[in-house]
Amino acid sequence: MKIKRFFAPDIRQALRQVKSTLGPDAVILSNKKVDGGIELVAAMDYDESAIAESEAQAEESYSHRRTPADHTQNTPSTAATQPRQRPAAAAKKVEWSQDPLLAEMRKEMQELRRMMENELSELTWRDMGKHRPITQDNFRRLMSIGLDADICRRLAHYAEDACTIEEAWRRATSCLAQELPILKDELIEMGGALALVGPTGVGKTTTIAKLAARFCLRHGNRQLALITTDNFRVGAQEQLNNYGRILDVPIRSVSNVDELNAALNNFSRKRLVLIDTAGMSQRDLQISERLALLSQGNHPVRTILTLSATTQRSALGNAVKAFSVASPEACIVTKMDEAGSLGGVISTIMEANIPLAYTTDGQRVPEDIHRARTLSMISAAVDMAQENVSDDVLALALGGGGGCAYV
Repeated sequence: MKIKRFFAPDIRQALRQVKSTLGPDAVILSNKKVDGGIELVAAMDYDESAIAESEAQAEESYSHRRTPADHTQNTPSTAATQPRQRPAAAAKKVEWSQDPLLAEMRKEMQELRRMMENELSELTWRDMGKHRPITQDNFRRLMSIGLDADICRRLAHYAEDACTIEEAWRRATSCLAQELPILKDELIEMGGALALVGPTGVGKTTTIAKLAARFCLRHGNRQLALITTDNFRVGAQEQLNNYGRILDVPIRSVSNVDELNAALNNFSRKRLVLIDTAGMSQRDLQISERLALLSQGNHPVRTILTLSATTQRSALGNAVKAFSVASPEACIVTKMDEAGSLGGVISTIMEANIPLAYTTDGQRVPEDIHRARTLSMISAAVDMAQENVSDDVLALALGGGGGCAYV
């Protein structure tokens, strides 16, 4: 704990000194008027219990050193009362730190900081429009896609020496295409056991059916098998069973590691085994345990993260973080036809650096699943661009205070 004494002509100036020296979390221990102004004693890293304990120990040590006359004058009850009074006094001093004046000053300082940040962002935005109009227009177009602000700033800076807006746009989108990770080899052609994991409602079972049908069209149904571990969602097994019957491929339902090992043993001669898993919320505290089923078996299982293009940017980031325990080697983006913007999912894939393998854009099996293509993904994102992104949002994003144009 660090304790410091401050002198100032008035309370406001004294509090400013405390704030600038010890920070906003400093605790005022005492205050009193002195010649020429006021004196404050403040502490940083204040620990009330430690001080109370220290004072009690000091009192106890003092009581042992007192003379017999002292013991006669002070009864045990009086001595016991004094240590209790000291912590109480310290508690009252702590309460002073919640003084309405101090709280109001903190609030005003926070508001002032926000106002200054907004003003600086607006000045930066206006200065860019005056001296670098092509870069400003390019930044505006990139933000309209819904990309994260930091990505837009980097891409706009990369193309800021372009002579025309068309050239700047081509250079920026070309750089975006280079940074967007795309899986080079097709997953189903690589074979093995593939498990689709992801949040609830992203369309994993339907995507399994599309992958299965796509594989059967190329290699026949004798080289394929299906497994489901989804014992939580009502009708999930029946849905996959229906797809299995239509494709005429074997399907097994498993609920533990032993059953998964047995199923994979039975399907060991199959070229491809697709595994459907239960959807889980990224807030599920048992997500690691439930995904451990895939990694604890005797057979290697590769995991593919399934994300919906309709999910908000923040939720996409949380999903990637939560399902990282499964070490997905690629991802599939579903519901492209239902999305209002693709900037969020593109930003998520770039941030996580997970290669994109497939996209889906409808319910038809297998027509509505496609291998990921960089130009197709970016063209679709540009086609969905929002027309009206306000200058206030753009200025804040340029200044580093905004995540993306919208979520």
